[in-house]
Parts: sequence; structure tokens; C-alpha cells
Amino acid sequence: MTLVRNAAVPLAFLALIVVLAALGPAIAPHDPLAQDGSAILQGPGPAYWLGTDALGRDVFSRLLAGSTVSILAAVLSVGVGLLLGVVPGVLSVFLGRRAEWISLRLVDALIMLPFLVFAIAMTAMLGNGLVQAMFAVGVLIAPAFYRVSRAAALSVANSDYIEAARLGGASTAWIIRRHVIAKVLPVVAVTTASMTGACLSIVASLTFLGIGVVPPDPTWGGELASDLTTLYDRPFGPFAPGVLIVATVWSLNALADAMRRSDPRIPEIRP
Repeated sequence: MTLVRNAAVPLAFLALIVVLAALGPAIAPHDPLAQDGSAILQGPGPAYWLGTDALGRDVFSRLLAGSTVSILAAVLSVGVGLLLGVVPGVLSVFLGRRAEWISLRLVDALIMLPFLVFAIAMTAMLGNGLVQAMFAVGVLIAPAFYRVSRAAALSVANSDYIEAARLGGASTAWIIRRHVIAKVLPVVAVTTASMTGACLSIVASLTFLGIGVVPPDPTWGGELASDLTTLYDRPFGPFAPGVLIVATVWSLNALADAMRRSDPRIPEIRP
């Protein structure tokens, strides 16, 4: 209840975004790919609520359809980051010095990778598609999950009851299941919320550059790029996709902050 009270506005907005991501293409008033040569660069009106773009496509319908791709792309990249970051982060505390050293060096190498160059290289090598681009993003955000999960696991591993469990013959797998997961999950949940917002910004940036999703498939970043090319004719064009991106990222960050404040057991660990 404390979380709902502290994050009522972000949760309400995120619920709306989830509905748009789930139903956007179905409730779009027009085909987001359909072109109308007689309605190029029209302003908002009864037929086209947010106007049309340079090809006569309905901007509102394209934003609704693009919400599905944009949100799923962010969730996909976070899932990859979770898998590649949390599991090694927890295991590095319990598998000995050699495994710890190797994992730390790999994380240091990932942190030093130039993001945009790596993303472009991955899409060039594997093909310009959503899965390829989001895998690259997930790899690059994995160090954030690694660091917070490792820090939380370290605080548990140094506890007296863990030493007692080891002396009693408990296995590493049992210790992780019984004691570590419950301590790590709240911190990972906070990091997941904040990193989803970061990934949404990254997705918007990549699709703005045409990486990850091939036109004419709509995305929020792609719509923003399209509107900027016709800024003189439609000065209000970038407003709608920009507001969607900023408001969603803010809501996710506000939710992460509310989650941390609602549970005093969660340390303020920065990724």
C-alpha cells in the first residue's frame, strides 16, 4: 500500500502505457502504414487527431502502433541485462576468487565499450533487426545489474548466519536459494524499473537513427526523427512522441524511487 500511495501517478501512467503497448495497433483509428497523398502534412483535426506526416500517414495511429514495439524493445533489452548481469553478479560472490576475478574483468571490459559503436557493429554483423539491437543494449546494461546484485549478495555473504550455514554443511546452491535471493530481489527490482526507463531512452535513440527497426515500421524514436525532418511545416510535430518518451521514462524512474523509499531494507545502491 505504501508503494501505491507513493507512486500513484507513475503507476497510473505506466498502466496506460501498458494498455497502449498491448492494444495500440488494434485501437488505432487508421492503418499506421497507409499513405494518403491528398492528406500530406495536415494539422490536427477530426479525421487525424495529431495530423499526418510527410507521406500522409496518421501520426496518432503510428504512435499507438509504435508503443508496442518501443515498450517490448525496452523490456527485451532489460531481460537480457538481467540474465547476463544478476546471475554472474550473485555467483561471483560464492564461486571463489578465480570466478570473481574473471567476472569483474569482463564487466570492466563491457563498461568501457563505446555504446553506439557496439550497437552499430552488432546490427551490422547480425542484421538490422529489433532482437539484434536489443541484445546489444542488454549486453551493455548488464554491468549495472551485475554491480547491484553483487553488492547485495556481498552484504549477505559476510553475515554471521551464512557462516553458520556453511559450517553446518549447507551447499552454495542452498544458501543462495534460502538466504541470498530474498535479499537481492528488492534491489534488482528497483534497478529493473530504473534501467527500463534508461533502455526506453536508448531504444528511442537507436530508432531515431534507424537502428533496430526498419522503416516504415513505427516507433516513438522513428516518429520523432520523421517529425524533425518536417519541423518547418509541422512545428508541433515532435511534441507528442517527445512527451510520450519523457513521461514514460520519468514514470519508471519515479516508480524506482518510490520502491526504494517504501522498503527501508533496500540500500541506495547506484548502478
